[in-house]
Amino acid sequence: MFAAETPTTAATPPAKPPEPGFTERLVDSVTDGIDHVIGMGPREAGMNLVATGVVVVVAWVLVWGSRRLLDGWLARVTVKGGDAPDREEARTQKAARFSWMLFRLAMTLGVVVLVLQIWGIDTRAWLSSEVGLRLVRLAMVVVLATGLVELAGYTINRLIGGFARRSGDERRAAQLRTLGPILTGCAQTVLIVVGALTVLTELGLKVGPILASAGVLGIAIGFGAQTLVKDFLTGLFLIAEDVVSVGDNVEIGGFAGVVEAMTLRTIRLRDANATLHVFPYSEAQVIHNRTKVFSSYLAEIPVSYDNDLDHVLKVIQTVGDGLRKDRRFGPMITEPFEVMGVDRLADNAVHLKARFITVPRTQWDVGREFNRRLKNAFDAERILTPVKTTPVAAQPLDDRHAQAANGPAVTPPETTSTT
Repeated sequence: MFAAETPTTAATPPAKPPEPGFTERLVDSVTDGIDHVIGMGPREAGMNLVATGVVVVVAWVLVWGSRRLLDGWLARVTVKGGDAPDREEARTQKAARFSWMLFRLAMTLGVVVLVLQIWGIDTRAWLSSEVGLRLVRLAMVVVLATGLVELAGYTINRLIGGFARRSGDERRAAQLRTLGPILTGCAQTVLIVVGALTVLTELGLKVGPILASAGVLGIAIGFGAQTLVKDFLTGLFLIAEDVVSVGDNVEIGGFAGVVEAMTLRTIRLRDANATLHVFPYSEAQVIHNRTKVFSSYLAEIPVSYDNDLDHVLKVIQTVGDGLRKDRRFGPMITEPFEVMGVDRLADNAVHLKARFITVPRTQWDVGREFNRRLKNAFDAERILTPVKTTPVAAQPLDDRHAQAANGPAVTPPETTSTT
């Protein structure tokens, strides 16, 4: 008989311990550095503190001197470009601030590296390790993303501004200037999201589950924030259909003013009192645009019944024609001056109407000058305008007491006189 063979089981290799993550390695490196600094003697630590102070003071002097040079350069640029548009100066200031931020970041990193070298920490070897290389990549991603965001904004604004200046149609130029901030916002948002995802990847986080969660969260937010989506889509249609552009004079919800800016969600009006009115696009149900393609100034002129209306109409026509031939105001008027005639007969005046068709946003300048000239012409031609007066009768005190005893006083009716 043969003995039953017992099956031999292969020996399983011991499980490898999990490798420490990026965060754990970073904490271990920092802890080792702190232990190394704590283990120094008093004399060595004192010398290192003095050297550290010298490095910091020298770096501060360099930063201060560079700031003075940058301020002087910006002052010269501003003086030389005093006639340049404000947006060009704003872009120059923004580029200078970004350059200054990069310079300070580079100086800070240089100071940190020198200080670590002073305290005996080999930064070159540390940066060559996996933790150091990942930190370098993170810093490069942040700097590159910031630079791309600023570069995208500058490039889009530059291109849109160039297209607007070369456009022969003023309306098209206004539409391009309106579209510029929206394109800039979209491009910068995409770059910021991509940069954030890249940073999360470098930190060792899995982006897939985060994106899946963001998708579900986006659906939930979409149901709860329908007004925001409505504002965004309404704004896109307003710009695409050229209903309103930056620089137009419009009225929305009883508020009138000049369109100062149009963002992804709101339209902003600045009225004559410098009050800023901000409307979400969803609330701009009805927009009254006074300056699209052309503008019009409608003059309503009341005159007295005692005047010769034919003569009055001739005077109004003469004043309007003279204004159209004026060297300053003539280019603002695009069509012949129109006297519409008698509009209505009121109790104390005959109301006449006349109209100017002007270049957009110039109707008020034309109307003010027309009113000034018309007043002078009426004075010269002795044309009467209605003036409502209320007569006041003075009574002796005894008569007032007697009238009060007999009954309530009767107020004399209002009369209308002409001057």
